[in-house]
Amino acid sequence: MTSLRRALGAVRRLGDGVRDPAFRAFVQQVDGGPLHVCPPVQLLPDGEAAFARMLRAIGDARVEVLLETYILRDDRLGVSVQTALIDAALRGVRVYVLADAVGSLATDDDFWTTLEQGGVTVRHFHRLWHHPLDALRRDHRKLLVCDRTIAFTGGMNIGEEYGSSIRSRHDAWRDTFIEVRGSVAGELAAVFAEGWDRARGPVLPGLAYVSWAEGRVHTPAFAERLLHSSPAAVRALQARLQTAWQRRVGKRRDRRRGRRVRRHAEQAGDESPAVLVLDPRPGRGQREMLTVLVALAVAARERLWITTPYFAPPARALRLLVSAAQRGVDVRVLVPGDRADVPLVRHAAHGAYQRLLDGGVRVYEYQRATLHAKTLVVDGYASLVGSSNLDFRSFWLNAECNVLLFDDACGAALEQSYKSDLEGSIEITRDAWATRSLGHRLADRVAYMLRWAL
Repeated sequence: MTSLRRALGAVRRLGDGVRDPAFRAFVQQVDGGPLHVCPPVQLLPDGEAAFARMLRAIGDARVEVLLETYILRDDRLGVSVQTALIDAALRGVRVYVLADAVGSLATDDDFWTTLEQGGVTVRHFHRLWHHPLDALRRDHRKLLVCDRTIAFTGGMNIGEEYGSSIRSRHDAWRDTFIEVRGSVAGELAAVFAEGWDRARGPVLPGLAYVSWAEGRVHTPAFAERLLHSSPAAVRALQARLQTAWQRRVGKRRDRRRGRRVRRHAEQAGDESPAVLVLDPRPGRGQREMLTVLVALAVAARERLWITTPYFAPPARALRLLVSAAQRGVDVRVLVPGDRADVPLVRHAAHGAYQRLLDGGVRVYEYQRATLHAKTLVVDGYASLVGSSNLDFRSFWLNAECNVLLFDDACGAALEQSYKSDLEGSIEITRDAWATRSLGHRLADRVAYMLRWAL
């Protein structure tokens, strides 16, 4: 912990903040994943346009289609995706679909049967009767990878509310996806493969799976005592015990967590556009994700603009945002307004408003549609797009997928999208906030106290 504080202190002292090559090196060291060369990306803040590109990519696929999502509905959009997947399978493409068992619970069984009869391999993540102890651990990722050369990720589930334009439907949701190409698409295939392995899916060809048994597993204390009490047999017995225990614990972890998959990258240089995949899941990558988020806030020099539909962070996160605002950073938080899909979580966010407003953070509520986008942009250069919310579930319970991009063009596009969203939002001021009713204040207080359970 002390070494981490020293490292974050060094990040705070970087003259160029997120633009400093040392910042890239820091977040790559924290995450442990490769920093990919980043060809031009396509930001997709409109659901209708996003799904048009995704369906086109499925139609162009020649080898493999990997689809992972929290919600896959059997509505009109879901059926169009189903048809595209079956068409791909009929022309000889390997098609795998991984859907969360709880998120997609309302989807009719006939929908899955049709997919399977059409040649698509389907798995559900953590069916409740198979994994009752893991009921709260969900697959919240939204990911499409075609031929391991093009990939889409972000906050959009598969349903008409996500795949419609807010300009044409009053009940459409405002969300963001991003299209990436190059070696990062191969890493996103590895992200899919790890969740797929956890759901007992067949091995994906061309990927190197790594058993947890290959990692170091400490022998139990009683075995260590036995070893020390028999000096003459130490080396041989230690080797046998270590190997047996490592294999036993490793195989158990393989069943519970899924195997890991090796990642490969076309490594980015210090100055070229780059992208890093952040894919936390229970048991791996969660602290790393939080550390990267902290580093982004600490390294901000001019602007830190956040969009999140579920804002229920710990008090430490609020202190970070206030600290950034008080050193002159333009800190803005955009959250849902009256059309929030989970009113209790909105009240939990309200419980944090006063502290943010008093600290100089600007808070906006989106009015045009139900806000579901999860993005962050720092100084028009470092952009985070993905599935993670700023709440306890995303931090500690869910499997998530995000991409962190170091690219001026993507940062400018995300800032422009943010400005457009602000045009359809209202700013919460300290004076207006002080006039809310006693009942509203009480609901805010209770929901904020319960934020760890939301």
